[in-house]
Amino acid sequence: MRGMRIRVSDVLDLFAAALSAEEILEEMPDLEADDLRASLLYAT
Repeated sequence: MRGMRIRVSDVLDLFAAALSAEEILEEMPDLEADDLRASLLYAT
């Protein structure tokens, strides 16, 4: 993701584990809501 060491698959795994977007952003404060949306779009 945008020059970070966070993989899209890591974000998708958190969604698959039933974490909400807000919880993911708390776990990964370097991410923004747009990053989460981009991850979901990439997966479709």
